[in-house]
Amino acid sequence: QVHVVGKDILRFHAVYWPAMLMAAGLPPPDRVFAHGWWTKDGEKISKSLGNVIDPFELLDMYGLDATRFFMASEVRFGADGDFSHQRMAVRVNSQLCNGLGNLCNRILNIAYKNCDQSIPTLAEGSGFTPADQELLAAAQGLPEKVRTHMQKQALSLAIEDIFDVCAAANKYVEDMAPWSLKKTDPERMKVVLYVCCEVIRHLGILLTPYTPDLSSKIPDAIGVPPGEEFRNIAALDPAKGP
Repeated sequence: QVHVVGKDILRFHAVYWPAMLMAAGLPPPDRVFAHGWWTKDGEKISKSLGNVIDPFELLDMYGLDATRFFMASEVRFGADGDFSHQRMAVRVNSQLCNGLGNLCNRILNIAYKNCDQSIPTLAEGSGFTPADQELLAAAQGLPEKVRTHMQKQALSLAIEDIFDVCAAANKYVEDMAPWSLKKTDPERMKVVLYVCCEVIRHLGILLTPYTPDLSSKIPDAIGVPPGEEFRNIAALDPAKGP
């Protein structure tokens, strides 16, 4: 049980409110977490300054996923944060568009064009190279890292770990160059695409709290069956297989 409050009312909710609950015979929260304040362009947000941020305008301008992602990733939850349209554009473009979007676009296009418009399956005896195993291990290690961060309300740290793996996957794609393997080693191309799709599956599922709309489309694109049991963090247990 986590009680989330603004930092200006922390004393009441960390001292007096638990005492009142215990006096009434009710259990107090296990954890009280105080969030910080947002400023805009380095200034305090106030009606007198006319710099109030309308969340509905943000949703109209950037969409729900981008807005949620920025708010959770830009500042460590609990600290004060500064909002600017420039910072939001840089964050969303660098990570969601150029990072995750680029990875998904390249891999899915290559897979659909060269694997009968489907996600590749591995032939019996197909082996993984050390580079394959390293990237797969990084993806398979993400759920536990993300779970640990979430238990501490460290939302931005979870995103950092997710996009570290995303960056590693993009580098892997550049190093492996699957677009060149079609003619020289088609079986190796399938292994590379398979590894990338498995990483994308992890990234899509783990980003669900931040980008629910986008994260619902990624499993569809790589052929993950419908149903919550295939698309939640428990589905990423290595014992269950890809």
